[in-house]
Amino acid sequence: MRRSRSIAGSAIFFAVAPGVVAGVVPYALTGWDAEPTAAVARVAGVVLIAAGVPVLVHAFARFVIEGAGTPAPVAPTERLVVGGLYRYVRNPMYLAVDAVIVGQGLLLNQPVLYVYAAVAALTMVAFVRLHEEPALARRYGSDYERYRHTVPGWVPRFPHGPG
Repeated sequence: MRRSRSIAGSAIFFAVAPGVVAGVVPYALTGWDAEPTAAVARVAGVVLIAAGVPVLVHAFARFVIEGAGTPAPVAPTERLVVGGLYRYVRNPMYLAVDAVIVGQGLLLNQPVLYVYAAVAALTMVAFVRLHEEPALARRYGSDYERYRHTVPGWVPRFPHGPG
């Protein structure tokens, strides 16, 4: 896939998938109305949102740069994406989306967003287990199986320092 098509497809998918899941739906549930809450909760919410958004951007960029494709199932990558944050966890996009939703719940003091984050997380895990992992195994074979057995799916594992 040409780089310009990968960029355009990824940008459209970014707006559609995380944009809807972490933007449109939380807005529909809350109207962005903030209830009074402790300052520490608001700060934690901002930190989760501020951490989640760049992780999403980074993950999408890896699909263009390393994978020569998009994260969208209709325009998959030509190469398996295993660099960047994907060296530490197989599903950084899903983790980032859920971090943003939980961050919004903390920032706005809207418990409905915690319930939504849990439903979104369960949906993402089911999608990964039932669709993504089998599709990646078919597409990339032993390369994906090696990656799957080396890199955790949901809890990042960072390399140890010297010593």
